[in-house]
This record gives sequence, C-alpha cells and structure tokens, in this order.
Amino acid sequence: MIGYIDNFFAYLFAVGPSKLIRVFWFFVFFEFIRFFLIEFTVLIIWKINAKSTKAKYDAARTKLFIERPLISIIVPGKNEGEHIYNLARSMREQTYRNFEFIVIDDGSDDETERICKSLQKNGMIDLFLRNDVRGGKASAANLGFRYSSGKIIVHLDADCSYDNDAIENIIIPFYLDENVGAVGGNIFVRNYEDSLCTALQAIEYADTISIGRITTSYLGLYRVVSGAFGAFSRTALDRVHGWDIGPGLDGDITVKLRKLGYKIIFEPNAICQTSVPDTYRGLTRQRLRWDKSIIRFRVRKHKDVFYPNNLFNFSNFLSSFENITYNIILNLKWWVYIFDMLINYSTMLGFILPFNILLYTCSNYLKFLVFSLFRERKNESVSYFLVYMPCMVFYFGFYLRIVRTTAYIQEFFFKKSYDDPWNPAKSSRHAKELGI
Repeated sequence: MIGYIDNFFAYLFAVGPSKLIRVFWFFVFFEFIRFFLIEFTVLIIWKINAKSTKAKYDAARTKLFIERPLISIIVPGKNEGEHIYNLARSMREQTYRNFEFIVIDDGSDDETERICKSLQKNGMIDLFLRNDVRGGKASAANLGFRYSSGKIIVHLDADCSYDNDAIENIIIPFYLDENVGAVGGNIFVRNYEDSLCTALQAIEYADTISIGRITTSYLGLYRVVSGAFGAFSRTALDRVHGWDIGPGLDGDITVKLRKLGYKIIFEPNAICQTSVPDTYRGLTRQRLRWDKSIIRFRVRKHKDVFYPNNLFNFSNFLSSFENITYNIILNLKWWVYIFDMLINYSTMLGFILPFNILLYTCSNYLKFLVFSLFRERKNESVSYFLVYMPCMVFYFGFYLRIVRTTAYIQEFFFKKSYDDPWNPAKSSRHAKELGI
C-alpha cells in the first residue's frame, strides 16, 4: 500500500501541470470553476452588497407592516391529514398575521377531510376546499388561488415546517421592487439524521441548492421557485393563469413569469424545512421526476426563450441556457470524459480514479466549509455533515448522474413524464394533447 501511494505521488509530480489538466479536464474546467470559483466570487459580492442594502430591507419591512396587505396562504395536497394540524399551529405563530389560510384536499382517501373540517370549525383554517376526484397538484393549487383574496399568494407544502418569521421574510421582497413577480424560500432538510440517504441530501440542499439559488438570484438567473415555499404576486399569477399540469410545475410557472418580464427573487432568510426521501428507491423516483421536467419544460415547452424575436430577453435566455448546459450538456460531457479516460488512459486508471476521488473530496470539503460563511441557517451540526462528506463523491459523481441520464433518455425519446403517477392519468393525457 505504501509503495502504491509513493508511486501515485511520484506520478503526479512527474507529469507536470499541463498533463494533469489534460487528464482531469472535467473537474478543472467544469466542476471547480463553475461550482466553486464562480459561486464564491458572486457570494462575496452579494454579501458586500447585502450590507449596503440593509436600509432598503428595513424600509421595505416597515412599508409592509404599515400597509398590512391580506396574504393568501394556500396548501394543496393529497392525504396530508397527519401534517395539517402542525402546519396550522405554526401559521398561528407567524410574525406576520394578516393572512387567510386555505387548505385544498385533492381527492384524499385518508382522514384529511375530517381533520380539516374540524380545524376550520375551530378557527385554525379559514377555508377548506376539496376535489372529490383527484385532479393533481396544479388543479388543487388553482382551486385555492381562485377562492383566495390576498394581494400575495404563498404556496406551501403541508409536510414542511416554517420559521416563525418565514411568511414575513418571503413577502418583504415584493416591497423592495414593484416588478417582483415571485419569491422563493430557502429549503433545508429536516430529517437529515434519518439515514445516509437523507444526510447526503442535506449537504446537497445546503451547498448546491441553497447556495446555488443565492448566486443565480443575484445574477438575475434564478429559475425555480420551490413548490414547498414560494410567494407570488396576485397580478402575476392572474397573467399566467395559475399553474399548469406538472410534474415540474414550480419550474414551469417560474419560467412563465420570467417570460412576462417579472423579476424572480430568492430570499435566503425565509426558512422552510422539509423531509426528504429516506431511501434511495424513493429518492430515485423523485429525481427521475425532477430531471424529466427539465426536458419537458426547458427543452420543449419553453424553447421559445432561445428565439431572437421582439420578446427576446437575454436574462431568460441565459437562465435556461445555464440550466440546460450544467444539467444536460454537462451530464453528457461527464460520459465523454469517462470514455476519454477508458480509451486514451486505460493503463493509468489505477491512478486517475483515486486522484479524481481525492480531488472531488477535497473540493467538497472546501466548498462546504467556505460556503458555511454565507449560509443563513447554521443550526445543523457541521461536524455531523463532515463525516459524510467523502460519500458525496459517489452521490454527486455517480448516483445522481446515472439517474439524470436515465431521466433524460426516458423523457427525450419516450416522453415518460406523462406516465408519471404523480399526476392523475386523465390530467396527463390532457396535458399531452395540449403539449404542456
């Protein structure tokens, strides 16, 4: 073993920097530059400017509490009876209280209806609506929107938990800029101690998702207002006629709003905690659904953002281009890199594979520790996550890439998202006929 390590480092010193870059070009030019150097640079600029704009945020908060507009909180879902009471109780503890709380039951076959009617009778739910026949999450959300009265619509998931100032923080950006059409909340993993699967997702949410959304929002490229916690201008929702059939409806409505010229903002102080799949089987189903939606909506439905017409918007073009490049094309380049190494450096794989693992592991540790300086929520145990950091190489580098590749093939060639049981079959058939 010692001889192998000596040969390994002797090889590194012998080949020189140019050869190392040739062998590890994927990491150098794509992973490290894009997901560390660029994001770190943007985060520093964002942090500097955040201090200078604090007065604007304070003024926006003051304006919000002077006006005190009615906010509509809508919660669509199926079989969420076990979560509704805790959510309703947490809404009563919010620092912003002028809201109506609307729950929409999308054809549940559990005790959701009975529980919600009881909560409505006791004043913990303002309005309970029910689809006797399941129509899908978009249908339920649109029903809630149709019966709502608020100036701003806040969309929540029933199984999430929210900080006491979460509602206040997610609506403040609407008072910073009148052209804001939607604001996304900051999602963290609540059940990160349940399994290795949840721990790895927690690291992903904290680094890749949360930090990535801070940087893309600052650059004007933010592209997904999470369905778990998102706020929308009523005027903006009216103009896009609410949500279209998913899966991927949160990313879809974000693009629709961007195409109308609205600003889409990520608010890192609006904290939501969610429970993620605790098995790889459940996680694979979720990610297949998410990744298929990129092909369905970005590549097909909203391909017009790339057309040079009179409605062309460069930030929308760049947002979709960045999304497609670093999810679809970069995923393809990873396979190109694998074949490049197998064909041109097959005799050196004993050195290349462990060094790649070392590179990515060091990079993951560096990113997590450095990005911790910019993370809003710091109550998770850093030492707990550091133990699992070496596993992220295999989670990001192999597992998620294989799932992503499978999803892209399924959707690009077979349009499998229309067969996903996440939506009722009749809704998916209708969506397929309409091409949405």
